[in-house]
Amino acid sequence: MSEAQATTASLFDQLGGVAAVDAAVDIFYRKVLADYRINRFFDNVDMEQQAAKQKAFLTMAFGGPNNYTGQDMRDAHARFVKMGLDDSHFDAVMENLTATLRELNVPENLVTQVATLAETTRNDVLGK
Repeated sequence: MSEAQATTASLFDQLGGVAAVDAAVDIFYRKVLADYRINRFFDNVDMEQQAAKQKAFLTMAFGGPNNYTGQDMRDAHARFVKMGLDDSHFDAVMENLTATLRELNVPENLVTQVATLAETTRNDVLGK
């Protein structure tokens, strides 16, 4: 991909499309479920369904096809806020996200774009 194409391609396409998002979400949730700081929030969650929702959400958020039909971030996370979800948990998720992208050898400029985009959801996720 030329530099000109890269600047006009969506983040979704620059990351590698469906296959890349699928791989990232699968690795990400393995990391999250192994992370003692945040894995309790996924007790009794259908992880297959959760991964499918996350894949659809990220595809849309990264500029790919919009097939996301889930709740908005504030509503989707309200029950976790009641369980004590706070900035430290959001930070742990961000650490796992960036570690996943780096494990997949995503270029650092794209890791930064993904992290910046994810950061924009902090207040809604935390019900602020």
